[in-house]
Order: sequence, then structure tokens, then C-alpha cells
Amino acid sequence: MHINDLDTPTLIADLDVLERNISGMANHCSEIGIPLRAHTKTHKVPEIAKLQVDAGSQGITCQKLGEAEVMVDAGIDDILIPYNIVGKHKLQRLTDLVKRAKIIVALDSEETAKGISHQATADGCVIPVIVELDTGSRRCGVGSPQDAHRLAQKVVEMQGVDFQGVMTYPSNVNAKPFISETVDLFRKDGIPVNIISGGGTGSEAASKEIGCTETRSGSYVYEGMTRIGNSEMLSHERCVLRVLVTVVSTPTPDRIIIDGGQKTFASYPPTPYGHIIEHPDAKIYGMSVEHGHVDVSECSHRFRVGERLSVIPLHQGMTSNLHDELVGVRGHTVETKWQIAGRGKVK
Repeated sequence: MHINDLDTPTLIADLDVLERNISGMANHCSEIGIPLRAHTKTHKVPEIAKLQVDAGSQGITCQKLGEAEVMVDAGIDDILIPYNIVGKHKLQRLTDLVKRAKIIVALDSEETAKGISHQATADGCVIPVIVELDTGSRRCGVGSPQDAHRLAQKVVEMQGVDFQGVMTYPSNVNAKPFISETVDLFRKDGIPVNIISGGGTGSEAASKEIGCTETRSGSYVYEGMTRIGNSEMLSHERCVLRVLVTVVSTPTPDRIIIDGGQKTFASYPPTPYGHIIEHPDAKIYGMSVEHGHVDVSECSHRFRVGERLSVIPLHQGMTSNLHDELVGVRGHTVETKWQIAGRGKVK
């Protein structure tokens, strides 16, 4: 099938760029000597996760339990969930999953640890856990080495859990004293530190420097090795996704309307909301629910109704979460279609 045979709007992936991004990160981590545990929350596609594992990733990372369930259903059996799992319903799902695959979960409180312990004990399983450290992100995580030590002392005494170490996000060299002191406190007390998990695309070298045993990187799959900061960095040489759209209206010489709006693209600031490959001077300046509003005042091209355009979305991970299917293309030929099986799995 030729891409012109696809209906619009549709989400497509440049397979050549995808494969280059996956191998590039695998080689990068290998060269600096840090094991990669690829994060899948950006793409949520089991087939892409398998490509990451085949390239050398030691298992994967899933942000939510629902994503992990999708990946285990697809046959991936080594997963870190760096998220506090709270509530009986989720805990029952967790123990079901642990019986099918190697699952490690993060926690940052005694309450969360007790919940995991009680459910695991009741269901006859043991769940590997790590403690999250807040080394500057101000999100989740314990706030000091002493707090981490106190929590670890309690966790190692609990049934149904197997204490494995710590994690942080994002990895940065300023976190080294925090992590070093935490590890020293643990080891002096005989507490195992088998895992020190760092994270964040672009922070692989920092993970290595601060002593991590693995690094969690994910957005590189769609965005290349450099984090996107603005629309000017949306290059077809490093960005995998495109939304194929059709011009449905040309109401004025300076404005056109495309058939993709807020339900097709994540209207993620800043504007423009994407990069139109064929006409870089055209700017998606606004969106309504099903319409994309494009300023073409700086374009010499005369747009017509029915014309098709390829748009690199500003936030590729959030945009992909709006679509059921990802079409893999090589050149102008459709090579495969993948279900975005983890989309919407926020529970």
C-alpha cells in the first residue's frame, strides 16, 4: 500500500528513523558502559518494545500497571514499574502480573510498602521493590538518605517483598552525594543494593557517573537522542512520527484548515503545534476539536482542498496516546500496522 492510499488523519512512523533511534541509544549506552532499561511510555507499542529489547535493552520500563499488563500479554517478561502502586484493586492486578513475569516496583512510603506486602503475602508471591529517591525532581521520592534508610529498614522486615535497591529521576551529577550516602547507609546496615536505577533521555552518562546500575530512557525512540525543546527542533531526520492530514478548507489566502485538531494532536505548548514537512513556513497556530488552523501567509505555495500534508507533532508521545493504530512506513510504502495497545492505560 502507498501512503496516499491511507485515510486521514492517520498516525505514521518512519521506520528508518525509528530503527536508527533504537540502535543509536543501544550503542550509546554500550559505549559508556551503562545497561539500558528502555522506557515504553512514549510509544506504548509492544512491537516497538520488542525491537528495543532485541537491540540490547535489559527488559523495559512501564509507567503504569496497565501498560505493564499489555507488555506481559505480548510476551515481554522483565519490567520495572517506577510508580507507587496503591489500592487493593491495583495490588491484586500486580500480584497476578508477578506470577507471569519478572516485575519490579518502586515505592516511597511505608504505607505503599505495607499494601504491597499484605497483598503479596495473601496471594502467595514475593515482589521485588526499590525505594525512589527525590534527588531534585520534586515529584515522588523520599527526601534524604536518612529517610531512605529508615524506609528500607522497615521494608526489608516485611513479608512478601524483596528489597533490591533504589531509583531516581532524572539522573544528574548533583545527585551523586545523595545516592552515595544512601548506598553507604544501606550497606553498613546489611541492606542489599542490587539496583540503582537512573532515568531520563539524555542523562545516560550522568547515570553512569552517579553509580547507577541501569538507565531508563524512553523519549529517544520518537525524538532521537536530544530532547525536544521547541518546534524548531522538529526534524524529519530525528523525529519518527508524522500525522498525515488533508486540507479540508482554504477560507482565505493566508489560512487553511486541516482535518486534525485537538483530538488528533496533543495541543501541547508552545505553538506552532507541529512542523509541516512539505511547507516549513506554514504554522499550526491553533486548534479546535476536529480542525487544525494553519497560518500560510509566509508560504508561496497555493494550497488547495484535498491536498495532503505530513505533520511532525510537537509532543509525539502525547499525540500517539490519542490514536489506536500506528502505521509503519518506509519511504512512501506502508510496511506494517501496529496497535498502540498501551494507549489510555492510565490505571
